[in-house]
Amino acid sequence: MNVTIVDCFETWEQRVDLLYNYFINKGDDVCVYMSDWLHFSKKRRIDQKKGFNFIHSTPYKRNISLARLYSHSKLAKDIFKELKKKNIDVLWVLIPPNSFVKAAAKYKLLYPNVKLIFDVIDMWPETMPVRKIKSFPLIRFWRGLRDRYINFADTVVTECNLYQNVLKTSVDMNNMITLYLARVPKDFKSKPCLPENQWNLCYLGSINNIIDIEEIIRIIIELGTKKPVTLHIIGDGEKREELVESARKAGATVINYGKVFDLTEKQKIFDKCHYGLNIMKSSVFVGLTMKSIDYFEAGLPIINSIRGDTWELVEKKELGINIDKLNPNFYDIKQRNNCRIFFENQFSVINFNQTLDRIINR
Repeated sequence: MNVTIVDCFETWEQRVDLLYNYFINKGDDVCVYMSDWLHFSKKRRIDQKKGFNFIHSTPYKRNISLARLYSHSKLAKDIFKELKKKNIDVLWVLIPPNSFVKAAAKYKLLYPNVKLIFDVIDMWPETMPVRKIKSFPLIRFWRGLRDRYINFADTVVTECNLYQNVLKTSVDMNNMITLYLARVPKDFKSKPCLPENQWNLCYLGSINNIIDIEEIIRIIIELGTKKPVTLHIIGDGEKREELVESARKAGATVINYGKVFDLTEKQKIFDKCHYGLNIMKSSVFVGLTMKSIDYFEAGLPIINSIRGDTWELVEKKELGINIDKLNPNFYDIKQRNNCRIFFENQFSVINFNQTLDRIINR
């Protein structure tokens, strides 16, 4: 079987690698088409990778800009022009960008025997901080690139169940299936050392305009009514100074590590903390964050504000606390073990591949 995978962003490359390895291990011929423009670092990609074709993309600097929309639109045209030269049995397209949806739908019209699978990793514009302009004609057109053409797929895969609530107006629910993220297992060594006389919180990841700093401060203040709070920050971003200063004004001690890539060093920080903060603005439409999976992998319970999948999982699996039940007088260390076991069961490559079997055999 000839399989082609199309992706725009290096941020989802771990998922692409899992897909690539799954099909290769099945004995299929697999080819990946990706952008050569690195979204986070805003640099040109120069490395090479077996089975991967990095397609030249128009650079852009701002994440919300017409230049980015143009870059994605041109990339879609260039990639699908190349695909017309190939013999494809299965076409797996990660979206966004929404321009990929229209381009893939047009391809499906030309080659109806190709099995087309859309893999919805994010929802644009729903997950973007553009609430005030979501009714603008350009934003409606942008969203329409997805909604008008997504039902051309044979199967729509979603990263979380929450996305299906929006897509069900465009796609038959019977044609949708959730495929959670997965991680290749790494050596796990955790030695929690939790102080009894203070609360230790961890914030991991990008400190940007979609995190809810006001809610984080409310959490610090509420927990601080019982005992002092220390906030450990692993990451960076344009809102870093605002988070640091606001937390200090709220009475917290702040330890800012910056970006930490060494897994052992990162685990040592997690082992000092009672909770990881999984807090985003209520306007952000997301069911499961990479951040929460990182916490679960480390065996760190979360304080969570994300609705949908994560909210339900935290309650059912006892993986921490949702913000409506924050209690400065209570901590259950057994939740650390719950988080690690849940990670090993839910986000394993075995579970990922078993779900893939069901998708391909539909």
